[in-house]
Amino acid sequence: MLPLTFVNPEDYDRISPDDKVDLDLTNLAPGVDLTMTVHPKSGAAFTVPLAQTFNEGQIEWFKNGSALNTMAKAARS
Repeated sequence: MLPLTFVNPEDYDRISPDDKVDLDLTNLAPGVDLTMTVHPKSGAAFTVPLAQTFNEGQIEWFKNGSALNTMAKAARS
């Protein structure tokens, strides 16, 4: 799970239940906002900035699937 919040709260109302979304996680780093692209059922796609509060350790957990996976990976090294 990746906890995200809308940088602009009004963006929440722009998204409908039928919309599809893509998250750009290539720049996942502490203090760096992420971008969500919203693909409405009808109309043009648009982007929404999202904030996240993960630190380096939490980002590693996310990338490895869990804290336990991260610990197992470290134990194998």
